[in-house]
Amino acid sequence: MDRPEEKENELSNWPYMSLASLSTSFVAKLTTVGIIWGWGYMNFSLAWLIAPVVLTVWRTERKKDHELKRLMAQATALSKEKDVIASRMDELPSWVYFPDFDRAEWLNKILCKVWPSINHFVRDLFKSTIQPAIIQSLSEYKMKGFQFERLVLGRIPPKIYGIKTYDKNTSRHEIIFDVDILYAGDCDISFSVGNLKGGIKDFQLRGLMRIVLKPLIPVMPLVGGVQAFFLNNPAIDFNLVGAADILDFPGFNDILRKIITQQVAARLVLPNKIIVPLSEDIPSEVLKMPEPEGVLRIHVVQAKHLMKKDIGVLGKGKSDPYAIISVGAQEFRTKTIDNTVDPKWDYWCEAVIYSINLQEIELSLWDWDPNVPGIQFDDFLGRATIEVSRVKKKGTIDTWISLELAKHGMVHLRLSWLQLSNKISDLPAALKETQQLRVTSMSTAILILYIDSAKNLPCIRGSKQPDVYLEASLGGKTERTITILRSCDPVWEQGFTFLVANPETGTMSFKITDEKSGMIVGTMNFNISTLLEKANFELKQSPFDLEQSGRESKLIMSMILKILKYEQPKVSSDDEDDPDNFESQPKIERQGSTISNLSSSVPPSPLKKQSSKESLQSAGSNASVTGVGGGGGTNISTVPEVPTPISEEPIIRETITSQTSSVNPNLVHRHPSFTSSTGESKLGRIQLTLQYSEPRQKLFIHVHKVAHLPLPQNDPHNIPDPYVKLYLLPDKHKETKRKTIVIKDNCNPIFDEKFEYIVSQGDINSKTLEISVCTQKAWLSTGNNIMGQIHIDLSQIDFSQSVTSWFDLQPEIKD
Repeated sequence: MDRPEEKENELSNWPYMSLASLSTSFVAKLTTVGIIWGWGYMNFSLAWLIAPVVLTVWRTERKKDHELKRLMAQATALSKEKDVIASRMDELPSWVYFPDFDRAEWLNKILCKVWPSINHFVRDLFKSTIQPAIIQSLSEYKMKGFQFERLVLGRIPPKIYGIKTYDKNTSRHEIIFDVDILYAGDCDISFSVGNLKGGIKDFQLRGLMRIVLKPLIPVMPLVGGVQAFFLNNPAIDFNLVGAADILDFPGFNDILRKIITQQVAARLVLPNKIIVPLSEDIPSEVLKMPEPEGVLRIHVVQAKHLMKKDIGVLGKGKSDPYAIISVGAQEFRTKTIDNTVDPKWDYWCEAVIYSINLQEIELSLWDWDPNVPGIQFDDFLGRATIEVSRVKKKGTIDTWISLELAKHGMVHLRLSWLQLSNKISDLPAALKETQQLRVTSMSTAILILYIDSAKNLPCIRGSKQPDVYLEASLGGKTERTITILRSCDPVWEQGFTFLVANPETGTMSFKITDEKSGMIVGTMNFNISTLLEKANFELKQSPFDLEQSGRESKLIMSMILKILKYEQPKVSSDDEDDPDNFESQPKIERQGSTISNLSSSVPPSPLKKQSSKESLQSAGSNASVTGVGGGGGTNISTVPEVPTPISEEPIIRETITSQTSSVNPNLVHRHPSFTSSTGESKLGRIQLTLQYSEPRQKLFIHVHKVAHLPLPQNDPHNIPDPYVKLYLLPDKHKETKRKTIVIKDNCNPIFDEKFEYIVSQGDINSKTLEISVCTQKAWLSTGNNIMGQIHIDLSQIDFSQSVTSWFDLQPEIKD
């Protein structure tokens, strides 16, 4: 709250503030008029003014859009719950959508009280820790002299949107709960980079933070320590002000955003944690020793039908795609493949997983462009996410995933879950598997390392104590501890994990260095095969002699080795409703009946160009399935008919399959892959699978195929080049547009493409899915290209199971 004295001073200074603002506005407008007059006086071409004017307008509109989003977030953080519920649905807190998240208004009131004290703590943290890290990061971009000049977090505290406490699948010695947190404060941060001065305002951060209280002890304070961390990278946004605002485009904002995200990830995102010991009786090793739950093996195979972002000679060219894979703070990047929208990477990587529940694998695709050093020009091609828990449950997932935030595009991923074992008998199988994969970067074991301390290190230059840090290296990966100032007996208490290619031959090296002089204080090499001879592959708080040091110098550490083991999980009845069944191999289901184990059918013959419309559309008719046209239900009726002879060159062949004895023998179904009906409007039909996942808040659409598209009456020899276009109404704009590939010269195209929309459970009943079957226009052609269209009212769909059906195409409905 503002003090009365401050408000009084503001009111008394208002005339002067208004006069200053008026003077600034007058000078700015006078300068603009002078520049335009001088431009005409010097007879310069007005064409030179077009680019600066366009750039200025674009920057102004972009700034307004960002400002509006930040103001809305701040209003949400300050508002009461009733006001939040009355606002936009996508801004609702977690407890509205998820019943297992509890409201936490009591905690928000506590945060409001302690926020001034947190201000002081964060200011000291930025000065001592964040500032040196930013200086080091900016040095990569040839920027020097960075320092914070003012750090005020403002009066708006973080907002807790919900708390979820876990009571299952947790140890009895720990308490785990997740906190949905939003910070959209009125911070005031100013900094300088050399002679450039700028600032950050309206900083925003939102993510899911996990709090772990462990171990539980029978004496006060009842908990041995607290761990806090984000499961995935939180969403970050901010606004540059001051002289730095001039560099808001094209690159300084991107550099600063990247550095801030890296610093948040390096301290708060798994495997990094904030750890606060609460009891001196609990060894720090219990709290700070890494605890991986398994290893995720990721194979990015390829992508297809990506957006074209490069500029070609005759319009849009292709793209130069690459992929970035993120699992918490771990990040991997594929190679860049030039000039293609169907890249094949065949890229392998492995991520250590510390929390199965709610952690995600995020894959983002980018179009590489030549960059000015430190400035990002790469274009975004879309992203895909998969929950780690799904991979663990299935053991292996091999699937094509539609890209989010993109008009079209899919990526092919293979994911495998590797468990941790302490049995020596599992090592030969792990070694054999990596040899069969023939990928040199694959691992067979994981080493968990805890660096406790060092003893009796030698002094530097006489009696001066060193400022030491330790580096541990294995297989090309190096981890570094913090620097302990002026100590011959440093205590680090830090843990790391390393993936091991072969524990029988691997060697880990250690090096202790004085930071100021760069002088090596001590070294040591450790053969990992030594752990294979120990009970449970463990060494606890063991001292090791250091080389290049005094005789009494010791390094004290703990190590645990785990073998990576793949084990096929047991199939449960719950797997039938798993979203993977839709993404990898969709189920064929119809309302009112169950269809399973359908007999195989003759595949459709490839379409050939015919001499007439009649020969193209000749096909047998042996069944009739009435789908849903423009209105939206899924009322499917199936009527058996006697097969009739088919022509010599059928477009689509059909099979009639009877049900088993457990189902009504008079009920006959056609194989879902084929149809002969041209639809109610004689415009053809489209086969779709629809599924909605409540836990993931996603709508899945699988476009299987289109059948019996008509030929133009005025040109029966002009076979269409069809593709399917989707919109999620009423939001008909590029963000909800999805599009399949174009199939040339085909009246019965098979697309087999999957698409996703992120739709909240509260919004799904207010949406309508518009699907249009279009034909690609010829160059310089005009007119409408929509051949048929359907509108599916999602409120009429029963999403208790996936729905697969044929839909009659209807004439286009004009907006």
